[in-house]
Amino acid sequence: MNDKRPVNRELSTSNLAKELKMSSQAMFQHLVEVGLIVRSENGWDLTPAGKSKGGLYKHSDKFGRYIVWPESIVGELKESHDDVSHDLLTATAIGNNFEMSPIRINSIMSELGWIKKDPIKGWHLTELGKRLGGLQSIYKTSGVPYVRWPETIIKNNILITSIREARGDTSNIIQDKSQNTEVSDLTEFRDKFRPELRAQDGHCVRSKAELIIDNWLYVAKIVHAYERKLPIEEVIYCDFYIPTGKVYIEYWGSEDDKYRARKAAKLEIYKKYNLNLIELFDKEISNLEDKLPAKLLQFGIAIE
Repeated sequence: MNDKRPVNRELSTSNLAKELKMSSQAMFQHLVEVGLIVRSENGWDLTPAGKSKGGLYKHSDKFGRYIVWPESIVGELKESHDDVSHDLLTATAIGNNFEMSPIRINSIMSELGWIKKDPIKGWHLTELGKRLGGLQSIYKTSGVPYVRWPETIIKNNILITSIREARGDTSNIIQDKSQNTEVSDLTEFRDKFRPELRAQDGHCVRSKAELIIDNWLYVAKIVHAYERKLPIEEVIYCDFYIPTGKVYIEYWGSEDDKYRARKAAKLEIYKKYNLNLIELFDKEISNLEDKLPAKLLQFGIAIE
């Protein structure tokens, strides 16, 4: 029996989904992941990679503009789909689990310092991400880098807490009970030094030195968080966190024996996870304008 199908059939994205036994929604998302299409005001646009793979625009009186693909792309897409379908999870799969878009998942992971944005398109794994089992991958169809994660990532307390914070859900923020000593020390410290000084940006801080640092960052137009938990399993909080550059700032004040021990333990944590750290000391607080810009510049943060 002769197969009378055209040799070079053009397939709509919906027909492409049927060929690959996927839903249309999953097919569109996969084409976004591999860098062949992007969402636009007009619906979907082909990327340069999509055009190079033979994607074309067609017009229908009923549906308007739509995209068709050569049948030859089916094998490549099946291979790229199979690459991301076994054992390890993409941002899309993680997002599906939390009912959140992959774009938001990647943004949260980037803020945590697990991945970093590619200058052109896609994501690269960081050293911190490697510790969590992340695997650097590249879509063969487009060359776009992305990261895959072990299934355990969806149970990661840090990720779950960050997702809940992003949603504004603070009712069940997960507390790590495995670090009782650190939690006890932290509670004691917070009880002793309460955040009663209000900075220009509204942050309430614990000391005059922290007030000066916070106000300096605010006036310098540097987005920052105060007392952000480090994206690790240990219960450790930095003094300030700058998302741009993933930089942590620690101000070292009191020098009693207990404080020195706590300082040494924190420095070991920063070293262990290879986190970007800026240290500030009492003698530098009075002339931050001379000291802090140079320290920030080391991590690619320039002052206007």
